[in-house]
Amino acid sequence: MNLFAYFHDAVLRALGQMSEAGELAAGLDYSRIATEAPRDSSHGDVSTNAAMVLAKTAGQQPRKLAEALAARLGQHTDVDKADVAGPGFINLVLKKGFWPRVLEAIISEADSYGDSKIGAGIKSNVEYVSANPTGPLHVGHCRGAVFGDALASLLTKTGYDVTREYYINDAGAQVDVVGRSAYLRYREALGENIGEIPAGLYPGDYLKPVGEALARDHGAALLSKSENEWLPIAKAKAVAMMLDMIREDLASLNIRQEIFFSEKSLHDSGAVAETVERLRGQGHVYQGRLPPPKGEIPEDWEDREQTLFRTTAFGDDVDRPLIKSDGSYTYFASDVAYSASKIDRGFNELVYVLGADHAGYVKRLQAVGAANAGNRKVEVIARLCQLVRLFRNGEPVKMSKRAGDFVTLREVVDEVGPDVVRFMMLYRKNEAPLDFDFAKVTEQSKDNPVFYVQYAHARICSVLRKGAADDRKPDFSLLTDEGELAVVKRLAAYPRLLESAALAHEPHRVSFYLADLAGDFHALWNKGKESPHLRFIVESDSETTISRLAFLRAIRYVLASGLRILGVTPVEEM
Repeated sequence: MNLFAYFHDAVLRALGQMSEAGELAAGLDYSRIATEAPRDSSHGDVSTNAAMVLAKTAGQQPRKLAEALAARLGQHTDVDKADVAGPGFINLVLKKGFWPRVLEAIISEADSYGDSKIGAGIKSNVEYVSANPTGPLHVGHCRGAVFGDALASLLTKTGYDVTREYYINDAGAQVDVVGRSAYLRYREALGENIGEIPAGLYPGDYLKPVGEALARDHGAALLSKSENEWLPIAKAKAVAMMLDMIREDLASLNIRQEIFFSEKSLHDSGAVAETVERLRGQGHVYQGRLPPPKGEIPEDWEDREQTLFRTTAFGDDVDRPLIKSDGSYTYFASDVAYSASKIDRGFNELVYVLGADHAGYVKRLQAVGAANAGNRKVEVIARLCQLVRLFRNGEPVKMSKRAGDFVTLREVVDEVGPDVVRFMMLYRKNEAPLDFDFAKVTEQSKDNPVFYVQYAHARICSVLRKGAADDRKPDFSLLTDEGELAVVKRLAAYPRLLESAALAHEPHRVSFYLADLAGDFHALWNKGKESPHLRFIVESDSETTISRLAFLRAIRYVLASGLRILGVTPVEEM
C-alpha cells in the first residue's frame, strides 16, 4: 500500500465527481496535482495542492475550489476531517481505523512493500566507479562506488530496468604509463636494482605482482625487445591484473557490476571513427578554430583548424576537440562513441556517477547524449560525489605505504567492514564533503547511525525469537499508544520516500529515513522498560502481545528493505 498514491486516487475521484456534477470544468490537466505529507504533522496526515494548481484553468478562486473539494474528501470512508489551509491547500486527518490496514499491507507484502512502478520499465544504465585500471581503488572511488550501487538498487526497487556498468579507460596515455611502470617492476623481478621510481611512473608496490607475472610468462625475453614491442605486452598484463584487483576491491564492498565496457574496444572496432563521421553528417561535428583559453594561455596551446563537436548547441561553454594535432582521437571522442553505444543498446536513461573534479564534463556528456539520441527520448543524468576526508579520533589519516600516495578502498573496508563503509558513505548527500572518522563509525552508541539502525533490526529479531508462535490474527487496533501510531505513520511513508529518493537520485534519503525509524523503535523499547504494559511481550495479555509482535515484524520488513537498498546487512544478532 502506498498511502499517498491511495489518496491521490481519492482526490482524482472527487474531482471527477465535481466535474460530473458541473462544479468543475471537464478536461482539466491533473498532472501537477500532488498528495504529500504536510510540512507540519500537526496539520494532518495528507495534504494536496489540487485546488491551487487547478484554480486558474478552472476559472475559480483557489480557496473556494478547495472548500468544495474538501467537502467531498471529508466524506471519504478513511477521512476523519478535511480542512482548507492558507490560499487553498487541503489537509486531511485520517481515521484511526485506517492505520491498522497499513500494518496489514506490510505484513502481507513483506519484502515487496515499497515496490513501485514509477520507473515504468525505463532502461536505465547506471555507470559508476570507472576508475582508470592503473592501481587499486582509493577511498575517493569508494564513495562513488557505494552511491552508484545504492542508486541502482533504489531505481530497481521503484520499477526501472537497471544495468550496472563500469567503463574501462584502457586506451589513454595513463595506460601507457602503467605499462611502463609494470615493465620497470618486471626488470626488478628479474633481479635488477631499479632504484627510485622515476617521476611520472606509478610508485606503488601493487605493481610488483605484475612485474613478477611478466617475468614468469616471458623470462628475460622482453629485455631484448624495443618499447614498441614490449609496451603492448606490459600494458595488457597490467590492465588485466589491475582490473582483477579492482573487481576484488568492489567485491569487498559487495559491489558486482554486470558490464565492464572497454574504451579500447571502441577504437579497435572503428566505433569512434564511425560515430564522429555520422555526427559530422548530422551537422554536430565541423572543422573550425577555438578561441584561446581565458586567462594565462598554456605553452602547448596552438591556434589551428581542428575537428570540433558543436557542444555549445547543447549548452556547453565551448565546442570540444575530437582529434589531436597528431591525428589521434581525444578522450572526449571516446565519450562520444561510448554514449552512442549506450543508446544503441536501448537505454533511455544514462546515469553517470562522477567525482566532483569531473563537474566540467556534465554539459558535454549531456550534449553528446542529446546528439546521439536524435529523435529518441534519452535523459542524461550526472551525479557528482564530493571528497571523503579520513580521520582517526579527529586526526587526519596518513597515506598508504602499499599504494604510494593514497589510502586504498580495501584498507578502509578491511578495518571497519563493508556495512559501516556503505552506510556512512550514504549518510550524507553526495554533493556535500564527507568526513569519515574510523573511531566514530565503529562506536556502539546512538550517535553512530549504522550501529543504531542495525541494532534496531537485531533487537527486533531478538524479541521475535522470544515470542511464542501463535496463529491468531493480530488486532492492530490494540496499538493505541501515541508512539506506536507515530511508527505506523513512519512506515506508511516508506513507499513514497523510495519514489521521491529515486526521482531525485538521492539514496541518502533512505539512510536518513532508516535512522529516524530506528530512533522511533528504540524510543518504544525504552518506554516499555519504564511502563510494563507497553512492552512488546506482555505475559498477561496474549492478544496485545500477538499484535505487537506482528507490529515488530512490519518494522523489521521495512528496516531490512531499506538496508538492502543501501547494500547493508540486516543483521539478526549483535
